[in-house]
Amino acid sequence: MYGEPVYDVTAMAYDEELAKRIATILAPHDGLTERKMFGGLSFMLKGHMCCGVTASDLMVRVGPDAFEDSLAQPHARPMDFTGRPMKGMVYVGPTGYVDDESLAAWVERGVAFATSLPPK
Repeated sequence: MYGEPVYDVTAMAYDEELAKRIATILAPHDGLTERKMFGGLSFMLKGHMCCGVTASDLMVRVGPDAFEDSLAQPHARPMDFTGRPMKGMVYVGPTGYVDDESLAAWVERGVAFATSLPPK
């Protein structure tokens, strides 16, 4: 029908508990902001995305140099939000971040890349 949205807003939901866990890990970092993007919530350090949440997946910006190594890790796959893999970005399924230690390790991969970029 005319005027009806053509997208499903429920598809934009994300795991809020995971977002809280990520925010706790990132809290000590300066310049932390949150931004809605990719149908979920992204965490930015000084304007550069480092990681985020879409549905129940963790998304991590690892950069092109760490991309292949990241894909070799259990429960990781290329981020394909647009239907085409995004080089330097990975999704990690829920079993890949079950405990705080594994989540922190993935988040720190994103932090390492984001903090390697020049200031915005």
